[in-house]
Amino acid sequence: MTVEPDRTLPEQDMETQAETIPPGPPAVPGRTDPGRTDPERRDREASDGERTDVGHPGGGTSREPGAGERSPEPPLLRPVGARRFWPRSFAARLTAPLPDVRALVRAAREGAMRPEPQALKGIARLPYEPGPVPAARPGTVSVTWAGHASWVVRVGGLTVLTDPVWSRRILGTPARVTPPGVAWADLPPVDAVVISHNHYDHLDAPTLRRLPRRTHLFVPAGLGRWCRRRGFTSVTELDWWEAAELPARDASGRVRFEFVPAHHWSRRTLTDTCRSLWGGWVLTGPERGHGDEGQPNGRRDTERNGHQPRRQRVYFAGDTGYGHWFAEIGRRCPGIDLALLPVGAYEPRWMLKPVHTSPEEAVRACADVGARVMAPMHYATFLLSAEPPLAPLERVRAAWASAGRARGDLWDLPVGASRVLGE
Repeated sequence: MTVEPDRTLPEQDMETQAETIPPGPPAVPGRTDPGRTDPERRDREASDGERTDVGHPGGGTSREPGAGERSPEPPLLRPVGARRFWPRSFAARLTAPLPDVRALVRAAREGAMRPEPQALKGIARLPYEPGPVPAARPGTVSVTWAGHASWVVRVGGLTVLTDPVWSRRILGTPARVTPPGVAWADLPPVDAVVISHNHYDHLDAPTLRRLPRRTHLFVPAGLGRWCRRRGFTSVTELDWWEAAELPARDASGRVRFEFVPAHHWSRRTLTDTCRSLWGGWVLTGPERGHGDEGQPNGRRDTERNGHQPRRQRVYFAGDTGYGHWFAEIGRRCPGIDLALLPVGAYEPRWMLKPVHTSPEEAVRACADVGARVMAPMHYATFLLSAEPPLAPLERVRAAWASAGRARGDLWDLPVGASRVLGE
């Protein structure tokens, strides 16, 4: 059956429309981005002035709508597997300029992208404790850290992989310093994969080749063609604030995959900079009923913005710098239970600050999105930058304590370990 393409700009060919998008300057937080569709512009303009960066130790900024505030907008639901047209470039979505040639030359001259030799001794102390993937039980969400940004998320009975990288080496970097936390042969059957962006340490072709071609792929706008050329038959491309759903296996409901913004960029070759989008994912499980049994943090079994039954939510940030998008994600996706946030690949700050959060910024981002629990990621696997291998873990623990957050709500898991929400 032929799927009718879904045009994001009506009555126009996106290839032609993209030619009218100016290449710069980069978007500035709080201003209209020239490459956005009209609804996105209205959302940004209406929300301007409502964001706050002030969090509190109990779990971030308050998400209860007050007088004069708007209730969170539901995401625009899209059909699974629809073919769509996109602009030629998403450069208008950048929130900071990309490094220029001078920055790259400086990094190479200073050797700024590798840890000092003496710091490499910390590799032997990186936590690695592989264990079994938890069973998919009704009313629970489990996460297992396979390393870097790769998680095995079990939600609604589905098994979802985030940015799966099981390869020993990726292009342009040294080999991984810890093995995958879950052997590929020990994975449950994979129902879906979410991809945050197309950088090689997040979109790994050799790993994807291991999957059945019927596996559902949820990817950023502009990546569908890459996936379909590799034989995948169910590829769903989404723009920011769009979502698609799959039937849950363990309840009469659906699991939602919502694509949300990030402060990052995309490139896979020398000629495709920002040709596809980048972002994170909010995975929302099926409704859990009206009772309070098994709630992960003692909250009533309703969404904070209304009276719908509680649905557990996991936010996977992908790769991102710190910025205004976190507060907006928390406002539009209330009730996030667990935030999977990157804490590594942040040195040197003069170069990487716009695109990679430091451990301290990740803790602040957790408060911004309103999540009670945070699980650090994006360290202890590939040495992509100059900080010592153990520094991300040590600093995120210190930042969490300084913020007054409960120690048990920091899931600083060893590679291969698992935790379960609702227990």
